[in-house]
Formats: sequence, C-alpha cells, structure tokens
Amino acid sequence: MSIKNLLKVALTAILSNKFRSFLSMLGIIIGVAAVIIMMAIGQGSKQSVREELSKMGTNLLTIRPGADMRGGVRQDPSAMQTLKMADYESIMSEATLVTHASPEVNSSGQVIYGAKNTNSTLYGNSPEIISIKRWTIEKGDCFTEEDVKKSAKVCLVGKTIVKELFGDKNYDCVGKTIRFKSIPFRIVGVLKAKGYNNWGMDQDNLLIAPYSTVMKRIAAQTYFSNIQVSALSEELSDEAIEEVSAILRRNHKLKEDAEDDFTVRSQQEIMETMSTTMDTITIILVVAAAFSLLVAGIGIMNIMLVSVTERTKEIGLRMSVGARGIDIMSQFLIESIMISLTGALLGVGLGYGGSWLAKTVFLVPSSVPLWSVLLSFGVCAFIGIFFGYVPARKAASMDPIEAIRYE
Repeated sequence: MSIKNLLKVALTAILSNKFRSFLSMLGIIIGVAAVIIMMAIGQGSKQSVREELSKMGTNLLTIRPGADMRGGVRQDPSAMQTLKMADYESIMSEATLVTHASPEVNSSGQVIYGAKNTNSTLYGNSPEIISIKRWTIEKGDCFTEEDVKKSAKVCLVGKTIVKELFGDKNYDCVGKTIRFKSIPFRIVGVLKAKGYNNWGMDQDNLLIAPYSTVMKRIAAQTYFSNIQVSALSEELSDEAIEEVSAILRRNHKLKEDAEDDFTVRSQQEIMETMSTTMDTITIILVVAAAFSLLVAGIGIMNIMLVSVTERTKEIGLRMSVGARGIDIMSQFLIESIMISLTGALLGVGLGYGGSWLAKTVFLVPSSVPLWSVLLSFGVCAFIGIFFGYVPARKAASMDPIEAIRYE
C-alpha cells in the first residue's frame, strides 16, 4: 500500500472519531504549550537580565570587601571593612587598565521636604559614578571634586524622589534643600529616569551625594561598601581585575599564600552567573511541563489500543485481500504520528499565544526560541512512534481468520 493511501486511511480514521481524536491530542497540546511558554519566559528573562546588566556597561568591575564566600558563610564584621581611601587612591593613580573609579557608601532612611517625606537610599560616590553607571543628568549639574573635598551637603536625586516630595516628576527642584536623616542637602541635579529593573527595584528612588559627605555626616565610617571601576574595554576586564587585585594585595600587605580579603567581579561574570541560574530554572520548569507529554503519550497508546480492538474485523478483511503486516502496522503508526503532530501544531499555536499574553498583559519578558518549536515537533513525532508501536504491532500480528470472526 502506498504512503498516499496510508495517509488517506489514517486521516479517515481520525476524522471518523473527531471528539476522541481531539481528547487524544489534548495532552500533547497542553504539554507542548507548557514547554514552549516555559522556554519563552526563561529565554526572555535571560535576555532581559543581560540587557539590564549591559546598560551599566559590560566593562564594569565591582570591588567588594571580604573574601569570595559563595557558600553563604557569614564573615567576621572586620572582614567587611577592608576597602579604605588608600585603596581608591592607589587604583586611581596606578591602574593603567582603568578609566573611571568611584568608591561607594550607602545609607537608607527618610527623605523630607516640607510636610512630605519618603523612604529612599543615599549613595555616596565620586562624580565619576555618572560615567561608570551611565547615568544622564536631565536638569542641573553633577557635584564636583571640590564638593567631595569639602564634604559639601549637595546631592543628585532620581525622578521618584522628585515626584514623591514635590508632587510632579518633571518639577524643577534644582536648588531646593531636602533633609536626609535630619541632614540638609541641596539638590544640584536631577537624574534621567531609568524605571524599574528586572528585580522589581525602582532605579529612580535614590540620592547620590559626595562619598566624603556620606561617610562623615551620615554613616560615620572610614571604609567603603564597595568600589565601582570601569575597565578600558570588556576584552580587557580580566587583565584589569588582575591589575586591581595586585594593587589591593600590596596595599593590604597580604602574603603570597594568603587569600584575598576583597572580591572583584566583572559585569560579564555576573551576566554569566545569572544566565546559568536562569537556564537551570528553565530546565526544571521545562522538565516538569514535559511530564505531561509522557502522560499524553500513554493516552495516545490507550486510544490506539481501543481503536485496534474496535477495527479488528476491518484489519482481518484488509489482510484477507492481500494487505501485509507491514501495511497494517504502518497504517496505525501513521495514525498515531498524525494525532501527535497535529496536537503539537495546536500546542505551538497555544504556546505562542500564551507567550504573547505573558509579555503584553502580565509584562513578563518572553521570547520563543525557534529551536524549542522544532524540538517540540521532534519529541511529538517520537511520542507518536514510540507509543503507537505497541498498538500497531498488535494489529499487524493478528490472524486474519480470527480477526474476521471477531465479534
């Protein structure tokens, strides 16, 4: 029997039991849609995180106090106070693979203007943080190195602060004086809005002041929380890390066999870590969703076994007029594959629809990779063959005489 005839017979059998065939496909439809939606959300989230981190510069390096303790072991408080002014000055004067550097000290508290107040975070930095973090000043100007030397009580504010304290995010508040923890700060500039990041953090709810001011008047400390550094280029990030590490080890008088009492992370390393984490989460979700495909395959086998039993006489008649076992087996295998692939096609459509809904309505980043669609079709074809083989084999091994006599 030709492939064309086998396809025609299989299609006729499927259409003669539309509702039952649809129920057989339902598990495949749901499974494929779930897998595609999970992959789309995982892929979209990964791309979104990479784009978000790239906005801060792929050549960004972050130096933090304390050894690299990825296992979550709590360190001694003194280990978190290792970054001093001498370290920042040495990096600025000696590092040849660094373009910008800014120390950072931060403190959270209440910001007040008149009768209005809001909670925010005050970051103490040098003026170079604008270039390092790629901030844009929309109104006014940045504070200067002279302000840093004098520990001037001046600051830059984000759009959220402007909206909360002055009632309008576009209000020209340059020159106004606000208070942070009872310390007055004169606003010298307003930062251009960045919005929320992928972790749901409002990037505009902040104040930036000279680090010397925050250290002396707010935090009352002599060490930095971290130092932000820009390498000459992304390609030179690893060399810049080695150079900065050598400077800090010398400053801290560490012996050759001693571990670093600081940690340097590149933006690229952070992106790779985040990508690996997102990939792991996506794989777990996809595997969970793929179990429905296994259940769907068992459902197809069950329906095909019922179909073989119902069509026993038909099988006997076909064999008696010359149909070979391979023809009967091919007929049922093709029928099983058609049910599986049709379910896959509908599942892909549902998956695209679900991904679009997640992106437009629920604002969840999603991007359907083409390979996930091709993989879905490949898996469904395998399911059709694997779970259709037993019913097809049973039909092909029937005795024609006994099949014709079947009641």
